Amino acid sequence: MNPTLLVLAAGMGSRYGGLKQMDGVGPHGETILDYSVADAIRAGFGKVVFVIRRSFAEQFKSHVNADRYDGRIAVEYVYQELDSLPEGFTVPEGREKPWGTNHAILMAKEVIHEPFAIINADDFYGRDAFQVVADHLRTLEGSEGRYCMVGYRLENTLSEHGSVSRGVCQTSADGLLLGMTERTSISRTPDGIEYKDADGSLHPLPADAIVSMNLFGFTPDYFAKSEALFVDFLRAHGSELKSEYYIPFAVNTFIANGSATMTVLRTTARWFGVTYQEDRPMVAQRLQQLHEQGEY
Repeated sequence: MNPTLLVLAAGMGSRYGGLKQMDGVGPHGETILDYSVADAIRAGFGKVVFVIRRSFAEQFKSHVNADRYDGRIAVEYVYQELDSLPEGFTVPEGREKPWGTNHAILMAKEVIHEPFAIINADDFYGRDAFQVVADHLRTLEGSEGRYCMVGYRLENTLSEHGSVSRGVCQTSADGLLLGMTERTSISRTPDGIEYKDADGSLHPLPADAIVSMNLFGFTPDYFAKSEALFVDFLRAHGSELKSEYYIPFAVNTFIANGSATMTVLRTTARWFGVTYQEDRPMVAQRLQQLHEQGEY
């Protein structure tokens, strides 16, 4: 059975300003999402599931169904809303912020029954990354608790127009993830790549440090595991207005309690995205270059 691609597309891109997923940055008006789906098709994914919000569903679907993917890959939609909560829980008064990336994954539990990869809709991951994760997922049919992620070299993931946050990975000798440490305010400086800690001090990071860009691969048992953990999360943080249930939190929990392992897959791909409006010209230039090189 071919793996499924789960695309997290419910975010509105507050820093960027507008619906990033629909921004045509390619030489012929292609969105970054178009490249991801094209790479997924070439890698052998059999279905793509989009996690979106009902507030922009019509706009999103009109793009996806505009002769882009029909007939090339099966397409389904699921919806992430604030009130999509387990029985017994309600949205606290005044909360407007979504519940986070791992909550978005849970929205697809009824439509995915095979190994699957997840990506952000507005990030460019590169052809090699999709092939690497698809090939690995095909070996996991019938498995439980054997997850994976694509690890990027830190130097291949930076923005030239602002600092970024990255999950820096610690791995074992046999390539399993031991944990992820979130580093914020990472940028290039005259002294190399550095991050800023809570008190404002700068610390170096190696250019070849392996970081997570939210390209994970899971087997279907992940839904039950992470839903149970979400219940625990809501009991502890459900009354807060800005708490979020993130993928790294769940992954680190499952690794720590021994219920899952995560293989770190290496890629030669360069990640890029439009985190800031100033990133857009660079992204357009890189996509133009990929077309000229015959990649697309």
